[in-house]
Amino acid sequence: MAEKLISNLRMQIAVIFTWPLGKDIVQDKNNNKRKPPAPEQNRTKIWMRLVVVIIAILALIYFLFSIKDNVDETADSTMEQLPQIVEEDELPEVPKEEWDYIKSLPGYEVEVEVAEQQKSDKLYLLQCGSFRTRSQAEEMKAKIAFQGLEAQVRATTGSNGEWFRVIMGPLQTKRDAERAKHSLRKVNITTCMILTWNL
Repeated sequence: MAEKLISNLRMQIAVIFTWPLGKDIVQDKNNNKRKPPAPEQNRTKIWMRLVVVIIAILALIYFLFSIKDNVDETADSTMEQLPQIVEEDELPEVPKEEWDYIKSLPGYEVEVEVAEQQKSDKLYLLQCGSFRTRSQAEEMKAKIAFQGLEAQVRATTGSNGEWFRVIMGPLQTKRDAERAKHSLRKVNITTCMILTWNL
């Protein structure tokens, strides 16, 4: 109820202060000049609005005083006492822990049989790009060199012209090629392909 009265009061005050900019301004379409309304109409509207605002303020004050006397007195007097925290005796000491595996691990060994990997007679290469110009190929070679890997630029001619390939190799195992490819992915070189060495 109080919120409704306050919002009505705010609206009335806003109407009073914004009235000169409101609907009463007549605009001539031919020359766009504004003509003020008649002074008698302005005075009566201002007085009407002022009376409404004063009545709203008085109603708000009456409402606030009327709810002041209706407070429930029993709400504050019936508070329950909070339970008291009882301090207990101190906790017992934590026993020292001893672990057996700390003493037994240094003398314990596990033997695992690992089969020898068969060496392949294949050699692998890693092709990281193929460019039309040598300068682009040299730029890719420099990026690879910053990773601590060595690359070569090979010129090849085919049915669609001359290309400059950036390759790494020969690599002994496919695992070496995968390792190099993975390290180049970290620096956003993702175009590398693993091929067999046939040069």
